[in-house]
Amino acid sequence: MAELELGSPPGPDGQVTTTPTPPRRRRGGGGLLGGLLGNAKAASGLVILILFVLMAVFAPVLAPGDPTLIQGFGSQPPSAEHWLGTTAKGQDVLALNIWGSRSSLFVGFTVGILATFVGLLVGLASAYLGRTIDNVLSLVTNVFLLLPGLPLLVILAAFLPQGLGTVILVLVITGWAGSARVLRSQAMSIRGKDFVAASQVTGEGGLRIMFREMLPNMASIVMSTFLACVIFGIGAQAGLEFLGLGDISTISWGTNLYWASNDGALLTGAWWVFVPPGVCIALVAFALALVNYGVDETTNPRLRRPRRRTTPDAPTRVAPRTRKETAR
Repeated sequence: MAELELGSPPGPDGQVTTTPTPPRRRRGGGGLLGGLLGNAKAASGLVILILFVLMAVFAPVLAPGDPTLIQGFGSQPPSAEHWLGTTAKGQDVLALNIWGSRSSLFVGFTVGILATFVGLLVGLASAYLGRTIDNVLSLVTNVFLLLPGLPLLVILAAFLPQGLGTVILVLVITGWAGSARVLRSQAMSIRGKDFVAASQVTGEGGLRIMFREMLPNMASIVMSTFLACVIFGIGAQAGLEFLGLGDISTISWGTNLYWASNDGALLTGAWWVFVPPGVCIALVAFALALVNYGVDETTNPRLRRPRRRTTPDAPTRVAPRTRKETAR
């Protein structure tokens, strides 16, 4: 039905002429991805993440050969030959950090996926399967939340065999509880919606309701939880390996910090050895935080910035008259 434009004069027969309003173009299409690309914070974070992922994927091209081999004299500052200098053993610091991005990013994103998946299962089951299941799962979640994180990490990593698999398992065990608590609260609010009750009345199964009806409405909180788990995984892996509890035979940003401390880089003032891996960890965490902020601003209407500021005293915009209407 055509909308009436303010200021349109009556026609010759006394009828008010109406001008059809042209259809409005949808801005920022593409769903969540389109909203993230249109958000400055999220776009900046994605650019940084893509650069690090490309660095990890093309590590054999950017730094060919074995990065642990001795490339020159030890503890050499940055130069034209070695852009980030050398370690106390004579290894190229730039090559170590390029290859270290592979292990750190792999562990971080793997821990993020697994911890979010476990937390999502626990949250959906607690919200949908009834009070008894909810009480049991909430008790287990509260126990893991009350246990101190760092001592539990140290104990598990010390008694389990070394390796990337052990690091991932330890981080998932200690990192799923927080995401489960957040996702449970969101699932509980969705559980009482009318469309869930309608799905139950129509006879849909519990798994279908949880994953086809409830889960799509939790996409934004699941994304934010996943990004937080990735940040936790990268930082916790670096902390474990810095303490010597990880697999020090692998190359990662955490093992680079461990060998920098073990070789006395802090005491000798060789900043070029321990600053680059720390900066890489900080940049990846910063990029993930920017994407997280972008997800919040895209999905939360309260955080969206108004496109045009309006005040109560501002005049109402009226469509201008055409030449034909003015001639009448």
